[in-house]
Amino acid sequence: MIYCVVPTALADELYDKLVAHYADDPDVEVIVDRRTAERRGGEAMPAQHEQRTTRDRRRRRVPGEFPPIAEGD
Repeated sequence: MIYCVVPTALADELYDKLVAHYADDPDVEVIVDRRTAERRGGEAMPAQHEQRTTRDRRRRRVPGEFPPIAEGD
């Protein structure tokens, strides 16, 4: 399923046109974005997210040094 998301400010102008354009494609659904605020950030965050930490999940390097590169052979 593919969602074609139309911003609320452009919904009056574009929604009907996009629905008609994708009418023959059952894999596309046109929807209007009705969010009013950001999900992340802001003042109303639950207490559990205040203690959130970011961890480095990359694999650690193998200890040791690289061998010297021979120059000009």
